[in-house]
Amino acid sequence: MRLPRRRFLHLAAGAAALPAVSRSTRAQGYPMRPVRIVVGFAAGGAADITARLIGQWLSERLGQPFVVENRPGAAGNIATEAVVRSTADGYTLLLVSLPQAFNATLYDNLNFDVVRDIAPIASINRAPGVMEVNPSVPAKTVPEFIAYAKANPGKLNMASAGSGSVPHVYGELFKNMTGIDMTAVHYRGSAPGLIDLIGGQVQVMFDTMSSSIEYIRAGKLRALAVTTATRLEVLPDLPTVGDFVRGYEASGWQGIGAPRNTPAEIVDRLNKEVNVALADANFKARLATLGSAVFPGSPADFGKLVVEETEKWGNVIRAANIKPE
Repeated sequence: MRLPRRRFLHLAAGAAALPAVSRSTRAQGYPMRPVRIVVGFAAGGAADITARLIGQWLSERLGQPFVVENRPGAAGNIATEAVVRSTADGYTLLLVSLPQAFNATLYDNLNFDVVRDIAPIASINRAPGVMEVNPSVPAKTVPEFIAYAKANPGKLNMASAGSGSVPHVYGELFKNMTGIDMTAVHYRGSAPGLIDLIGGQVQVMFDTMSSSIEYIRAGKLRALAVTTATRLEVLPDLPTVGDFVRGYEASGWQGIGAPRNTPAEIVDRLNKEVNVALADANFKARLATLGSAVFPGSPADFGKLVVEETEKWGNVIRAANIKPE
């Protein structure tokens, strides 16, 4: 399903045309009661922690509780649909992340369209991935790995956190851009995949930096490159995949959205407060402990990101014929 930029611009223009007086009346005094932030993943994960960090900030700044509600299942689709069906009054928000961009292509019969039905409020962070191998793999650089894989077609196994997961899709993009043949081995999450990668049952993984960095530092895994467009401060000597595979870039991201037609004044106020948080040194440091960096911007900036990522990863998912489990 392609979601061209002109569609996003059309939707944004339609939102801007809502009666200003009605918006102003509904937004006056916001928030006057607790606000829900719905998260489509279980408590304790990166999405949940990010939502709780920004929820605590907004609670302190705006004087009402911003309560995280975990509604895991179907790769975040259950949570997204719950928010889409909620009243567009600013009291139900959604933690939007990269899997929602994947889902637009992975799932054929969704009852919503995340670009059409979720109003972008603010991006929060971007998170790097890392291409890593078991130390027994002879390759010490990305070019050496590509040469090794081409010399051993179909013999290398790539750990995945599940069909259509972030590590899986990152790896499929690498396969597509390099023309190598590897077999994706699907696990129920990154943790068991990392265990088998350390044990040598699989040879390579494109994991999130936050869950892999301690294994890399301990020498249990060998990092070949980061998946982001630029190098990372935490591992400054590690090159990017794009240094060797031109155009390769893969980053996780998270932000806040709301049901479409949420009053513009509420969207703007929340965007302003989120961006104040992203400029705060302590808040930046908290995100850094999760292996991510702040990513400020306007609602339109975040909406543009969602559209572009949905298109980009939709192409990868279709090319690899990835299906949800």
